[in-house]
Amino acid sequence: MRTLIIEDEPRAARQLQNLLSKSAYDFHLLEVIDTVEDAISWFKNNTTPDLVFMDIQLADGLSFEIFQKVEVIAPIIFTTAFDQYAIQAFKVNSIDYLLKPIQQSELEVALLKFKKTNTSSNTIAPSILKELLASIETPKKRSGILVKEGSGFVQIRISELLYVYSQDSITFGVTEGKRYIIDETMDQLLETLDRTKFYRINRGQIISKYSIQKIDSYFNHRVKLVIKNPRDQDFIVSRQKTSKFKEWMNT
Repeated sequence: MRTLIIEDEPRAARQLQNLLSKSAYDFHLLEVIDTVEDAISWFKNNTTPDLVFMDIQLADGLSFEIFQKVEVIAPIIFTTAFDQYAIQAFKVNSIDYLLKPIQQSELEVALLKFKKTNTSSNTIAPSILKELLASIETPKKRSGILVKEGSGFVQIRISELLYVYSQDSITFGVTEGKRYIIDETMDQLLETLDRTKFYRINRGQIISKYSIQKIDSYFNHRVKLVIKNPRDQDFIVSRQKTSKFKEWMNT
């Protein structure tokens, strides 16, 4: 079975490959792709795979954006760390999904459903795509965040956050005066932040628009940011996100 994996977290991609190797089906992995841009290019230049596993949040945006640029007729199993996405829309359109961390038993059920219901086309209807994008892109209102301080917790205002970064699987939030440990993953936190004010410049850093003091050109078509209270951090916007970052700064 010719299979394509679209996933921007290397560990998650490796885990999925490991689970597939243990399944009862014979899989031939075509490629692992981690960006919307590269996925669009792949679908334009390659024959349709038998099955696609597609993460919802990629390095440079939401995977639903792929369907706005290119027709995808391959059967798709979406993967996501969040169950608040428009799951009913998936079901209506006969698209399956798996919640991360993916379990072997749940993968087997999804594969069995795929084998039973597989058709020549699972193209997402424009109305469903519009519903999916609207449900995800609507910023959630969150004014505070619980962070660790000493042996307990305190709440700080989201407006105080200059940036967030991940190090050794720990999420840190930095204000002008202090660094805090946040008991959420980067993905979980990003889902609750106002996308007009916060931007994930790479896999390990989310910055506030109002923390940026200067933007410098950097090699390989990237940009480097000068941020308030950097705490020995370098803030380099990944190549895949540079164009959209500039658009975000102009809004």
